[in-house]
Amino acid sequence: MQAVILAAGEGKRMRPLTNLCPKPLIEVAGKPLVEHIIEALPSVVDEVIIVIGYKGAMIQEHLGERHGTRRIRYVEQAVPEGTAKALALTRPHLSGRFFILCADDLHGAPALAKAACYPLAILAAEHSEPQKFGVIEADRTGMLRTFTEKPKKPTSHLVSTGALVLDDRIFSYSVRPHANGESYLTTQVAALAKDALVKVVLQDFWMPVGYPEDIPLAEAALKRTYTNTSSDQK
Repeated sequence: MQAVILAAGEGKRMRPLTNLCPKPLIEVAGKPLVEHIIEALPSVVDEVIIVIGYKGAMIQEHLGERHGTRRIRYVEQAVPEGTAKALALTRPHLSGRFFILCADDLHGAPALAKAACYPLAILAAEHSEPQKFGVIEADRTGMLRTFTEKPKKPTSHLVSTGALVLDDRIFSYSVRPHANGESYLTTQVAALAKDALVKVVLQDFWMPVGYPEDIPLAEAALKRTYTNTSSDQK
């Protein structure tokens, strides 16, 4: 199985930290964000495709062609045209089901492993400010019903954590560019959910890291998670 990590953004919200360093290489608890993401993936993932753009050469130099047992491949998104266009760039390299994740979210490994068991899945979590994210509504069976990008009036507090399990059916759905010129994967996933069953998998741990002030919060959350895991294993 493959995983696509979207890592082409300039990381403007992370300035000044991203003035000299791409956001995926910003360290949280002594490790770059992108390494946290790769290492949380289930063992079934043996290849990672990273979509790079802003200071992408630094990411390539840092990770190289492998990370642990996983092969690393790079695809360049020269112009920031949104998540749908970013994923489309990886299409020639994809085969079968794949994960797609953003390079600024920390994920719990158990939920990712659970998502890998479904043909199609979207990982979700409750959030007090859903309007800042893609808002999800699930039906009674736990399948995705609606998926709306940053709605002004959210109908749910359940939001996408930026991680999905998809297959090549996603490319059958076209998407119109937003007013800002970018095309969002959200639109394609919402259309896919009308024709296929997309399982909503609740996250055990999720921490978006979009601003400098999020870093100490993420480090504290990781510490709590590690402490709880260690205690459970005793």
